[in-house]
Amino acid sequence: MCPGSPRCHAWGDDAAVPVAGCGLCKRADRDPVTFGETCRQDALCIHENCLYHASGLIQRGNDDEGFFGFLLPDIEQELQRVAQKMCCICRQRGASVRCQRRRCYRTFHYPCGRERGCVSQFFGRYRSFCWLHRPRQRARPARRQQPHCVICLEAVEEQPSYSTVFCPACTGSRFHRDCIQLLALSALHFRCPLCRDSENFQAEMLRLGIKVPNRAEVWEEVEAFQDLFQQQSSCDAGVCHCPLGREHSDRLGTHHFCSSIAEDIDSWDCDICSAAGN
Repeated sequence: MCPGSPRCHAWGDDAAVPVAGCGLCKRADRDPVTFGETCRQDALCIHENCLYHASGLIQRGNDDEGFFGFLLPDIEQELQRVAQKMCCICRQRGASVRCQRRRCYRTFHYPCGRERGCVSQFFGRYRSFCWLHRPRQRARPARRQQPHCVICLEAVEEQPSYSTVFCPACTGSRFHRDCIQLLALSALHFRCPLCRDSENFQAEMLRLGIKVPNRAEVWEEVEAFQDLFQQQSSCDAGVCHCPLGREHSDRLGTHHFCSSIAEDIDSWDCDICSAAGN
């Protein structure tokens, strides 16, 4: 984030939680799973997920401009646009999300939609669908035993529903929507916990409205520390006598002969480490 740009933070930061609610949904909830992060500038506070699914908003800035690339003048204009739009769920004004099904005119607040069983997708055009037109999974053959969530091991519904989702690659994995969403937000490798499928599983979860973070930045951070995991592979003695060269060594860091170490010694400390231990 560039200096002087609006602040974005996770709800977990209690010291920075604003008193006012989100300008779009009017809620001041802290749940990061439902609302994502929150951006604020002066008296304006906006949930990340409400921003992405406001039907009249377009990202016209870079990631470090405005709120997640949504410019402040555009946000103000969207707040004015939805000021008189009625939520079909809570019957309050300010509904910014519209069902993308053709000829469906239902509008709702983002969190109201989640509570009613609407689906908002976190990829592509970030489309949202009401509870009647949301993406659905095909029914599966009934099982003899009571099915359970692979993640929390609690009971789930027998057939796919808004709260119960299935892996498309295997027949045995069922998940609570909340459980699989928590896994998607925390896992470095998001895949089916049972069959380990990744490509088909991720595509289906995205279609059903599961938010799967882009892990590209995480991989860059991991790769930045790869040197810390590399084992010693060369002889560091002052004079190496090995005819094959310094690189012909093991993880101990030196050849026995080069360091004048007795044959029955399996490990040792260099002079610096020995002095530090005294």
